[in-house]
Amino acid sequence: MKFRSLALSAVGLLALSLASFAQVTAVEGIVKGPDGKPVQGAKINIVRTDIKGSYPTKTDKKGHYIYMGLPYGKYDISVEIDGKVADSVKGVQTRPGDPTPINFDLKASQQQTASKQAEVQKAMESGQMSDDLKRQLTPEQKAALEKQMKEQQEKMKGRKELNDAFNAGMDAVKAGNWQQAVDSFSKASTLDATQVAVWSQLGEAYVRLAATKTGPEFDANMQKGLEAYQKSIELKPDDAASHNNYALALAKAKKFPEAQAELQKAAQLDPANGGKYYYNLGALEVNGGQNDAAAESFKKAFELTPTYADAYYQYGVMLVSKAQIGSDGKVTPAPGTVEAFQKYLELAPTGQFAQQAKDMLGTLGGSINTKYANPDAKKKKK
Repeated sequence: MKFRSLALSAVGLLALSLASFAQVTAVEGIVKGPDGKPVQGAKINIVRTDIKGSYPTKTDKKGHYIYMGLPYGKYDISVEIDGKVADSVKGVQTRPGDPTPINFDLKASQQQTASKQAEVQKAMESGQMSDDLKRQLTPEQKAALEKQMKEQQEKMKGRKELNDAFNAGMDAVKAGNWQQAVDSFSKASTLDATQVAVWSQLGEAYVRLAATKTGPEFDANMQKGLEAYQKSIELKPDDAASHNNYALALAKAKKFPEAQAELQKAAQLDPANGGKYYYNLGALEVNGGQNDAAAESFKKAFELTPTYADAYYQYGVMLVSKAQIGSDGKVTPAPGTVEAFQKYLELAPTGQFAQQAKDMLGTLGGSINTKYANPDAKKKKK
């Protein structure tokens, strides 16, 4: 009886041993690179997913790898090259007996990935998922893509509404319909408050609309225009053009110190066009009767851009009013007047103000008759 018990125990041990042996599995495969050649030294990550476990290995010079003695279970297997995952296979169920083959052909994988990405992009644009793409996706991936497609369609719808409103505003600008421009750009700003171009155009539309109004209506529209420009600057504070446009609007609102401060910022951000910014300010100051301020702006313009011919001419014009006429009728120009016109002619001898500059120099070099003569006196003598 003892012998039988011992024999039965031995049989039991053998069965247990065979059961344990049956739980040991293996995986192997070949890794080929994008050029179709075997990849040596590629890292193979074998990660068990049903319970925790990691079993890394590497390919040999023939691109081959094998891992023996894996516990029976499910695994995610990936190939890593130069520290980056190049391809992967998920949910591999190992089996007893011969190794489970898991090969990696990176050329084919890249082609499949590119094709899949193209299908995904097409689905995102059209809002429709092809049957081929559906077959390639897991239920989780399909659900995630459907969510993205829905979000994308909503964005595209919003973008169309934004573009329609913005384009309607630009059409109104071309037609000089400033109220319609204000309405359209205002709508665009509510659809997307992060667009610098929308706020800049809204600011300009309000300023142009203000120019058609007087009194409180002028003030109200001008203030809204300034606020829109401020919004565009908040969104992109390093944009010189926005500071320049805001400065010109401030000048139209007779806020010259603030305008000059904004132009200084524009010139600092964009030194190459600093002269242009100050020239524009000078022109507005002339229109506003601010001749002294305009003279300083034109001077600043050619100081920043020494080749800015028109700035020299306008500066000269501003100084002409400061010329002194002596008792003998001789004209004494203010310092810098003659030099300004001469510099203009040097830079633009055939420019738009060339003849005027020559006439100014001729007048400044002569004298003016300050004695009154009665034209009828000679007639009486005759």
